[in-house]
Amino acid sequence: MFPTGNLIDELEVPGIGTFKATMINAGIPTIFVNAADIGYLGTELQKDINSDADALAKFETMRAYGAVKMGLIKDISEAVARQHTPKIAFVAPATDYQASSGKQIAASDIDVCVRALSMGKLHHAMMGTASVAIATAAAVTGTLVNLAAGGCERDAVTFGHPSGTLRVGAAASLVDGEWTATKAVMSRSARVLMEGWVRIPGDTF
Repeated sequence: MFPTGNLIDELEVPGIGTFKATMINAGIPTIFVNAADIGYLGTELQKDINSDADALAKFETMRAYGAVKMGLIKDISEAVARQHTPKIAFVAPATDYQASSGKQIAASDIDVCVRALSMGKLHHAMMGTASVAIATAAAVTGTLVNLAAGGCERDAVTFGHPSGTLRVGAAASLVDGEWTATKAVMSRSARVLMEGWVRIPGDTF
């Protein structure tokens, strides 16, 4: 579950800096860093990140070096052909913010703020597989996700993302010195895709 064997690593990114990172393989390989360590609040929306070419390049470089450290690639040059994994995300303690819909999210409604990038852009909400990574990391005391959420033992966490909030759950156990996820629980939102009328001739039946 933790490819490096550590709950928190020092991720050295030449030319950018060294950052604390939790690298986990649960749901989807994900690199979590602290928002404050990279100059963010954890309440950013797509417009705050995706219009900043320098920021996107920084995230991609961090992702590439994290992928090497996780053993997913051998050299950072391979990262460009492996855009789908690992994901990179940043976390921050719960705080008030306004979601992309205009809805106000109160710090009391969530346990932690999380923002994640997918395919080189800040995701408009949160990928389902990354939600599993968030839940599992939160369930292990001492990870950056767990610490940002208060640092206590928990089997569920509600996180704030750009579009709103999501509650997820997980359980993990330490077996022979290695963490193993034993349960993951999440929900997905649904929306109306189509509605209308279908006219069937009366002599059909």
